[in-house]
Amino acid sequence: MKQMKQILGGLIIIFLATSPVWAAEDDCFPCVAEGKLEKAVAPEAELETFSCLFKKWEGSKTLHFKVVIKNVSTKAQRFRVNIFLDNGKAVGGLIPRKTKKGLIAPGKSGSFVYPVKGMENKPKSLILKITTMAL
Repeated sequence: MKQMKQILGGLIIIFLATSPVWAAEDDCFPCVAEGKLEKAVAPEAELETFSCLFKKWEGSKTLHFKVVIKNVSTKAQRFRVNIFLDNGKAVGGLIPRKTKKGLIAPGKSGSFVYPVKGMENKPKSLILKITTMAL
């Protein structure tokens, strides 16, 4: 009986560890109308997904940006993402966040979900910048 509980506990941990970081695709929605999105994407990158979702973060419903970038260059890359909102807020970071497991290989994709603290509504417009990091 004790062994069965340990196996069940292990399976639950594996399930939770492999669950996606972001919500289901159905929960995602376009962040702004196409005309209200200003994009500047590096030639080495292809923006595969840019969507929004609301989920709990630090105890309240918060806007999150889901960004998926594909490396279309011939070299492994690391990308810097900056998102500037119409209300003066900004979020961003690096994809991959850490390089311990390596950079994004050619033809592969990397992703991250960026929360926007205190943002409970959709933005009216925004600017998305994706650049490569000097290696």
